[in-house]
Amino acid sequence: MLLVRPSQLSDLPQIERMARSDGPVLHSLPPDRDRLQQRVDDSVHSLRAEVDCPGEESYLFVLEDTATGQLHGTAGIMAVAGFSEPFYAFRNEVLVHASRELKVNHRVHALVTSHELTGRTRLTGFYFDEAALGRGMAAPQLLSRARMMFIAQHRERFNNEIFSVLPGVTDDNGRSPFWDAVGFKFFRRDFAEMELASGGRSRTFIAEMMQVDPLYVPLIAEEAQRVMGEPHSGARTNYRCHLAEGLEPDHFVDLFDAGPVLTAQLDVCRSVRYSRLHTARRGVVSGATVPYLVSNTLTAEFRCLLVDLPPLQGDEVTLPTAVADALEIVDGDAVRCVPLQTEGGR
Repeated sequence: MLLVRPSQLSDLPQIERMARSDGPVLHSLPPDRDRLQQRVDDSVHSLRAEVDCPGEESYLFVLEDTATGQLHGTAGIMAVAGFSEPFYAFRNEVLVHASRELKVNHRVHALVTSHELTGRTRLTGFYFDEAALGRGMAAPQLLSRARMMFIAQHRERFNNEIFSVLPGVTDDNGRSPFWDAVGFKFFRRDFAEMELASGGRSRTFIAEMMQVDPLYVPLIAEEAQRVMGEPHSGARTNYRCHLAEGLEPDHFVDLFDAGPVLTAQLDVCRSVRYSRLHTARRGVVSGATVPYLVSNTLTAEFRCLLVDLPPLQGDEVTLPTAVADALEIVDGDAVRCVPLQTEGGR
């Protein structure tokens, strides 16, 4: 059985293994034992804290095969992006240049360094071991959307606007065409080095080193223009999961590799909009079923999994004993449920 739960210190060796695997570099999941341990520590303390409004809290969840104890993925949340320093991204703008004398009026695509995303809740650290599972889209959707079930249950811990920055296009050697054309000219450092040093796009040196004037896109190398807003090949599953949840590409791209930035209001996210609380009872499930995300309502002991259930009507839901045990609930406890495929879902 696949289960999403909060990470714990005993998971650190497996989390480090995933952070060091092949795929796009994730500054939110750095291949560094000390920094990963700090991520897990921060998550443990955030889950234990009494929170009335979002602040410095961060959360890291793992996807576990309960039969083997093997971890196959991670997914995180930052309650507030740029809590202590602004969070930077490029905003797509259109600048109008006009001259009455020359009878010229045209619009130019430009990128402007922005910290407009500062203060929003950010989805981070998504890693999915597709080679190990090979179970189609259901498993990565469980991993990605379980954290949205946590947000739906604990709204006071998060802001009403969320976003996610996905890795942009790089080649087999980790070279980013956009970084080579833009960022390298300011920082004179390799992309992979800067990706890990950035610490989540909130470092002071970004404001100190990046240009303050608009960056005119037609002046950027064509190879770099082509990858703007495109996800890394290893992030396409994550991209589809975000779209299924209701996030959409917006006005921003990543500052370093021009990867897509997806945004949404919480109330339009499907795991928030369509999930409902039900009273759980153990029993035998019968009849035609559809896949549901089901989670308990706890914080530090949060659990979420996929289970096939008849379309839910009324206040009660019957769960198989194995599912109730995995969720660590007893009869009469509340659970949050949402169909994996909701109205308008992909």
